[in-house]
Amino acid sequence: MTLSRFLTRFVRDTSGAMMVEFAIVAPLFLLLALGLVDFGRLGFSYVMAQKATELAVRDAVTRAPLCGTLPLTNGRGTLSGALSGLRFGASCNAATGLCDTVGDVSCTAENAPDFWARVAPLMPTNATPANLTVTYSFDPDLGFLGGPYTPVVTVEITDLDFEFVTPLGGLARLAGASDPGSLGQNFAFPGMSASLPAESLSDGEDT
Repeated sequence: MTLSRFLTRFVRDTSGAMMVEFAIVAPLFLLLALGLVDFGRLGFSYVMAQKATELAVRDAVTRAPLCGTLPLTNGRGTLSGALSGLRFGASCNAATGLCDTVGDVSCTAENAPDFWARVAPLMPTNATPANLTVTYSFDPDLGFLGGPYTPVVTVEITDLDFEFVTPLGGLARLAGASDPGSLGQNFAFPGMSASLPAESLSDGEDT
């Protein structure tokens, strides 16, 4: 029976049997329809969040550090012995400890409203600047002694929940499920990140 014929029969039938049938079928139909809406939202949000991290890391590597204080150049590290006399210009990966190892520096997008404003339209609707973390990490393969400090910049989505907008759990119960579990409840949004080597950390202007 097609949906149009079912509705026509429902309108014309006054015996009450159709009301019972409709009460049985309606929760299942709504569960399927609204489930498609919410899981479609989840898929769309995931793809857009991936684009957001790619855009954010591309923006972060071309501007001054968003948080903390980073060195402008690679200073001499703790290396001792015959290789400790390597001159400026030697690659930092020539020997462990040749260049000063800088610890990771992290912060959220709360420190940079203009940075967040560019990324926010692509983020899930309930995301805040606190859910976007930027980290600067030292990599000896990217610099040389005395040269500009060029860390790896990583942008990551963290501590974000996906919010369902339809009562899928309640509909599942109406459709006959004895234990719908966590269906329709918020759950942790899949984490994702993107990394690129920094391009310019010497000034506060976008390049």
